[in-house]
Amino acid sequence: MAVISLRIDPEEEKLIKEYAKTKNTSVSALFRDSVLEKIENEIDLGLYIQAMKDHEDNPQSISFEDMLKELAD
Repeated sequence: MAVISLRIDPEEEKLIKEYAKTKNTSVSALFRDSVLEKIENEIDLGLYIQAMKDHEDNPQSISFEDMLKELAD
């Protein structure tokens, strides 16, 4: 398992440790989960932006019923 070091000032350290404690988690898990969630959110946003661009370039729509039929096939 890799180790990543991080420099923060004492006030930030205290705040982070207290927050982790209130969430009943370790600081390590808090950082890991927070960073991974941020990455996932940015990926999701990028996919959304691309999907909207694709739709603007080639606007097509499909009814809910047709979508269900397509997914059932």
